[in-house]
Amino acid sequence: MRRINLADAAFLLAEKRETPMHVGGVGLYTLPKGATAQDFVGELQLDGLTADDFREPFGEYVTTGRAGPLGPMYWEKDKNIDIDYHVRHSALPSPGRYRELFALVSRLHSTLLDRNRPLWEIHLIEGLQNNQFAVYSKMHHAAIDGVASMQLTQGVSSTDPDFRTPDLPMSLSAYQRYLATIGARKQRRVVPDEPELRAVADALKQQFDSSAHVLGALRRFGGAFFGRGGNLAVPWHNVPRTSINTRVDGARRFVAQSWEFDRIQAVCKAIGGTVNDVVLAMCSGALREYLIGHHELPAHSLKAMAPVSLREKGDFSAGNAVGFITADLATNIADPERRLRTIQESMHAGKDLLKGLSPREAMIFMQLTQVPALLTTMLGLAAQFPAFSTVISNVPGPREQLYWNGARMDGVYPASIVFDGFAMNITLVSYARSLDFGIVACRRSLPEIQRMIDYLENALVELEQVVGLRAPAKRAPTKRGPTKRGPTKKVKSAAPKKAAKKTPAPRRPAAKKAASERAGTPAAKSGAKTKTKTKAKTKTKAKVKAKAKSKTEPKVQLGARPKVKVSAKRKVRPKQVSAS
Repeated sequence: MRRINLADAAFLLAEKRETPMHVGGVGLYTLPKGATAQDFVGELQLDGLTADDFREPFGEYVTTGRAGPLGPMYWEKDKNIDIDYHVRHSALPSPGRYRELFALVSRLHSTLLDRNRPLWEIHLIEGLQNNQFAVYSKMHHAAIDGVASMQLTQGVSSTDPDFRTPDLPMSLSAYQRYLATIGARKQRRVVPDEPELRAVADALKQQFDSSAHVLGALRRFGGAFFGRGGNLAVPWHNVPRTSINTRVDGARRFVAQSWEFDRIQAVCKAIGGTVNDVVLAMCSGALREYLIGHHELPAHSLKAMAPVSLREKGDFSAGNAVGFITADLATNIADPERRLRTIQESMHAGKDLLKGLSPREAMIFMQLTQVPALLTTMLGLAAQFPAFSTVISNVPGPREQLYWNGARMDGVYPASIVFDGFAMNITLVSYARSLDFGIVACRRSLPEIQRMIDYLENALVELEQVVGLRAPAKRAPTKRGPTKRGPTKKVKSAAPKKAAKKTPAPRRPAAKKAASERAGTPAAKSGAKTKTKTKAKTKTKAKVKAKAKSKTEPKVQLGARPKVKVSAKRKVRPKQVSAS
């Protein structure tokens, strides 16, 4: 048995039926010419695979020691692994659109993994249009993180379309091939020799320095709660309550979309920022538009947990080596340029907090600061005391075109975790010349999550307009006018226009009235009274017409659909049909 470390065990401890703790993704492929999905599945030699054929921990299941559930957890090798249970073959109903694919993935991502078996599944899905098929995989977060999952994909992929392999991504041979491809070797356990043992003093000094560095980071972290953090954003501090920060159930909804990397990179060059800055700005604009559409945009800005990899160079093991930075999304700022700059300042402050720490020190710091979040999750208090508003993760992927047994990989769309207090997760992977977004949300807490795809595109267009890469959108003519009375077709009578022509300029009546009052003539006074009576009668008639109009036209509340039929003259906006 191998003991499961605290970082990995945290995902097992926090898991329950409403909050599955597995990650996964959808790989989209185009079949080679003349090949079928059945032929592709037949090339995978699955018969006779044993636990020894898989890399750790994909041939192992979770167990406990003598202390039972109260003690540590361990990985135990599964001597009777059932490959047919873990590798499944599915087909989409007609017409095989992405909508049907996302509906299937949403259901598959909602079910828990069986802890009596190795914690992974692979689903080969056929029936897509355009000679495509999909591979949905899910693995427990205790076994792997985002960077390691991309290593699994690359282990069975090649830039050569003629390359063939019978291996699964979790197999040991695929892992060894990947290490050989990148010129790395599997890490071995280091046993110190005599010269190394003589360096005990240096080791103790390093340990002391590490403690000092971690304590210094904790002081800066805590100071942010008292207004001494500058632009540093921290969990729980001024985190607003929205429909995202609620309790969740077990049902999920998954949507995905790709954006050209060149578009985002062009914005990066124009602003002098990183891809992650632009991605966070896109997500911020999309979340702002989503909350405005549901009439719940908070006064305080949303905060996002932005995971960062803490893997040391040459670390290709499974498991988790990840920390996080709290990003201020500046959703309370309407100006997109100011919003982007605020996000940049927040990310710079978060990176400066970790800059002086080694990967080991950063891991210790992250474990200490994540303990409260783990406790609130285990106690069911995360929805009442949300540490963040959402999770936005950017996973680096391969930059070249890949093939799996001759099938061209068209995209890889991640599917991550949501849990109480964090009902939405946005994760993206950079692949070839695109950024592939995968959004997972609680199906009940966040309706119409598919609209986030449109909102992300709107946010990117807005950023392109700010930096001058796209012409600003033209405003509607009615918004350029001096008044905001709406379209003229709603005005039934032309009488107000005639009255407006006869009425003198705004300043002249005041001047004439003042002159008449100074003269004190009876004619001037009677004229003023006559004009006052005429205005009063006009206002009375207008009120009567307004009341009559309000009786005939029912009021429509914001966010609700009118129950009356729309006339042919009125323009009706077409409904948006989503692919999910």
